[in-house]
Amino acid sequence: MIIDISCYPTDQVDLAWWHDGEAYSAERLLETMDGPYWVNGKPRRIDKAFIQPPQGNTIYTWTDGEKSGRQSIDDYMAYTLKCVQEHPDRFIGCFVYNPRCGVKNGVEAIECYVKEHGFKMVQMQANMHAYRPDRALDWVRPAFEKCAELGVPVKLHTGDGPYSIPTEWVPMIKAFPSVNFIMAHFGVQTGGVYCFEPFQWAQELPNVFCESGWCLQSRIVEFAKVLHPSKIIFGSDTPPNEPGMWLRLLEVLCTNPPQGLNLSEETLEDYLGNNIARMVGIEATPAPRSFEDACKRLGRQLDPQPVIDLY
Repeated sequence: MIIDISCYPTDQVDLAWWHDGEAYSAERLLETMDGPYWVNGKPRRIDKAFIQPPQGNTIYTWTDGEKSGRQSIDDYMAYTLKCVQEHPDRFIGCFVYNPRCGVKNGVEAIECYVKEHGFKMVQMQANMHAYRPDRALDWVRPAFEKCAELGVPVKLHTGDGPYSIPTEWVPMIKAFPSVNFIMAHFGVQTGGVYCFEPFQWAQELPNVFCESGWCLQSRIVEFAKVLHPSKIIFGSDTPPNEPGMWLRLLEVLCTNPPQGLNLSEETLEDYLGNNIARMVGIEATPAPRSFEDACKRLGRQLDPQPVIDLY
């Protein structure tokens, strides 16, 4: 299956990334996930997505100055929770920890959303929430202690200065070797291109993994040659991104050098979903054996695409 670890459905316009149009609802996201997307000549869909609220909508008292603490947390998580409950076969919950709503409130909420609502990941957005990960230890450490206790991975927003440069997270990553940390966006965002930092830390530290989305195509080829096959995890950051282009970023690895590296379909399937599936206790699945097998899994019959060999 294909699992996208970074999707942001919302019932209102995202206050940080875009400011017009209609809200990117769960229904719109499901339509996007259904594709189909063509991967190595086979029609696929994004089978599951980790969802969380848009980060701009998690800022402390972001719409109502009278809300604070746990009430604010449950308010910004409400639509995500609703979507997970309504579509448990497609959506997996990711809790967003904002220490500015109170560290104790946030840590208690992590436990609640994981234990009571089945969420399987926690996200940190230090830039949006304005704290230095290597300095605000009294804010960060209690959250990671709870994640270690619960056995859930942590997704770290990376790529923006001054607070989301990947290496700023490393002291706490080293302090919690039992927690799996996914460096979201491969260190690339609006604030900079720090892709070599996640790449280097993923080589050095066994509990560091890299989300594929936002990485430069030429660099992902370079990095995939070196990193262990378990280290790259698909995520598209949808919206504002569209997932098809990031699926192509990984599919191209199966082509010949120099654009690709003759990656096997088995390893590609690890990148697309099996790596994160194993990490959170979901059964891994093989790639479709044939075009017909892919259509059967998709639940609809399509005509094969013409083959154009560019490599």
